Amino acid sequence: MSKPSVAILGLGIMGSGMAGRLLAAKFPLSVYNRNHAKCLPFAAAGAFAATSPREAASRARVILSMVADDAASENVWFGENGAFAGAVPGSILIESSTLSVGWIRKLEAAATERGCQFLDAPVTGTKPHAASGELLFLVGGSADALDRAQPLFRVLGRNVLHLGPVGSGALMKLINNFVCGVQAASFAEALCLIDAGALDRTTAVSILTAGAPGSGILNRMAERIAANDFNPVFALRWMAKDLAYAVADAAGKRVSLQTASAALAVFDRAIAQGYGDEDFSAVAKSPARVANRD
Repeated sequence: MSKPSVAILGLGIMGSGMAGRLLAAKFPLSVYNRNHAKCLPFAAAGAFAATSPREAASRARVILSMVADDAASENVWFGENGAFAGAVPGSILIESSTLSVGWIRKLEAAATERGCQFLDAPVTGTKPHAASGELLFLVGGSADALDRAQPLFRVLGRNVLHLGPVGSGALMKLINNFVCGVQAASFAEALCLIDAGALDRTTAVSILTAGAPGSGILNRMAERIAANDFNPVFALRWMAKDLAYAVADAAGKRVSLQTASAALAVFDRAIAQGYGDEDFSAVAKSPARVANRD
């Protein structure tokens, strides 16, 4: 079977890895990024470098967006030069960004209005997973749309989990990330207490990471902190964004995410202290000390 033409909107850490995978698999590919210079290496490898989301979408039958947040998603999909303006009826539109559930539902409505099928398909994984095709897709949408998108997903991911109707993938991704954020914030506070109590940090951290509290998040943070390496794989401000989306969506469902709200406060403090563009593990650099009380 011939491979469908694809447009990738957004060439950040994840989108660039996806684009590289599709080119290597010989998919006809168009790419768009707000900073056009990021398109040029892919153009040199055979992709079409579009100057607008509309132009990229008009050349594709599968359009995948991987951007930062709701506002960035709105910018690439809507407007005179947005992807919706160029999408051909019958195309499959995939939003793989981590967005609010409410915004995902607005995208679905706009896609349906234009005669297109829509999937929300956020991913778990980081830069190496995107580059090697080892992402896990959390998908919401119809079984028919998912079946049509499978050739793409097989190249980009190690597995695809169909969680239900549109919005299901977005909700699961927010739940996943808020649990990660809570773990990260608690570990950052634990380090402050370890230091304040004059415990040997290396020994204390080894007890936490190897014991019952141990997790992928804690181990990754411990490695980053020990190496003093906070180059962003997943920026701290994006973790704060995901926590905020999760808290807001839960409130709409009359659920109070108290631990997520507390973790969000920890991340917001770290952003205020200038760590927002560093890896989320830099939350450990944000002091948890309180002022002395007389």
